Amino acid sequence: MKQKSHSGLKKRLKIRKSGRAMFQKSAKKHLLSNKSKRQKGASPDGLPIFKGMLQDMRRLIPGKIKAQYESNTKKRKVVSAEKIVK
Repeated sequence: MKQKSHSGLKKRLKIRKSGRAMFQKSAKKHLLSNKSKRQKGASPDGLPIFKGMLQDMRRLIPGKIKAQYESNTKKRKVVSAEKIVK
């Protein structure tokens, strides 16, 4: 059976064409007269989902969210001990 997308999460995320998922921070809908310009103006386009949240989001909305963060598995040069001593 086909897995359904989480309907609550679909309403809270905006998935860009590139596959990046963006979300809005809270506290921006009411009581705005008490908040500073910095608070109200911060990230008007939304924020990308955090690295720790990525795995959960991909499980809840299968096939929509692509990997946003590059892995740290870059090839490193191996330096022999002989070169360090010299």
